[in-house]
Amino acid sequence: MTQKISFSLNAQDGKARTGVISTPRGDIRTPAFMPVGTAATVKAMMPESVRATGADILLGNTYHLMLRPTAESIDALGGLHKFMNWERPILTDSGGFQVMSLSGLRKLTEEGVTFKSHIDGSRHHLTPERSMEIQRLLGSDIVMCFDECPALPADRDRIEKSMRMSMRWAQRSRDAFGDRPGHALFGIQQGGLEQDMREESAKALRDIEFDGYAIGGLAVGESQEAMFGVLDYAPEMFPQDKPRYLMGVGKPSDILGAVARGVDMMDCVLPSRSGRTGQLFTRRGVVNIKNARHKDDPRPLDEACTCPACQNYSRAYLHHVFKSNEIISSMLLTWHNLHYFQELMQGMRDAISAANFAQYEAACHEGLAMGDIEPI
Repeated sequence: MTQKISFSLNAQDGKARTGVISTPRGDIRTPAFMPVGTAATVKAMMPESVRATGADILLGNTYHLMLRPTAESIDALGGLHKFMNWERPILTDSGGFQVMSLSGLRKLTEEGVTFKSHIDGSRHHLTPERSMEIQRLLGSDIVMCFDECPALPADRDRIEKSMRMSMRWAQRSRDAFGDRPGHALFGIQQGGLEQDMREESAKALRDIEFDGYAIGGLAVGESQEAMFGVLDYAPEMFPQDKPRYLMGVGKPSDILGAVARGVDMMDCVLPSRSGRTGQLFTRRGVVNIKNARHKDDPRPLDEACTCPACQNYSRAYLHHVFKSNEIISSMLLTWHNLHYFQELMQGMRDAISAANFAQYEAACHEGLAMGDIEPI
């Protein structure tokens, strides 16, 4: 593969943007939602089923894959795409967020992080250089630089020290990544809720030069209002001709608000996790399929939805298989949620192209707020 990964902006409506990230493994239409395949699988889904929902790209998890089955094993078996039977683009996170979440099981220094595996207690050392090596062995198309992501709330001094170390790690990640045609490296902005620190972080990343830029350190405990406060200015701190990725987001209302503020890419476990726990997103709010009101309901979840769960099964059946702990429940309900999220992204892309994003956003919020279907 020698083709470079590139981004073309096709239309803009207010701050909302739509475009295409071109890669050797296929185009990624933006705004894009990336289903999360933590351990080389989107739980309860076949790869072809994920693709059928409209997903152009998946996210894999460096931390989990480095522990089991190991990056070296995956490389020996032909790389992550072949290993998980997904030939389209894959983005891998750096492992930093998961390692930082281990709290008492880790030791942080300027060099990197030493931690104990949550699986067997074995000790590992993850540095910017090792993170780049692991992601190279996996063969991911979009690689994330190694960073630290402190949970919020945190005091200003803690956020400042963490952000500046992350920027030093960003330079080390860039140096270790090298020149890899057909693969891209994204930098990650940090700085908590502090605008001046966000600007300092963005300048450091722009000076290093990356193929895309992620807004990190959000969706880590702050309110939606606080997150949107940062997104009111953070995306525009990066070049117009590079994709902007908001990490770990989120709920449909989060996604709508992020795109309205200039974000191009998002990922979250929410649609698949919610499917497995019986919470389903529809055009008229959220359905809790566990509720006894669905026990004898012959209607589909959403009469306008074209996913297999809605086309072929009643609410009564979905309620039954969920309550019975049948495997098909996780399969159908996850498929429905992923389908809903991809339809939301397509609706936003169409609305931006037609210059009516504000009306589409308002209609989506109205549907999400409807009270005739119980909230989560």
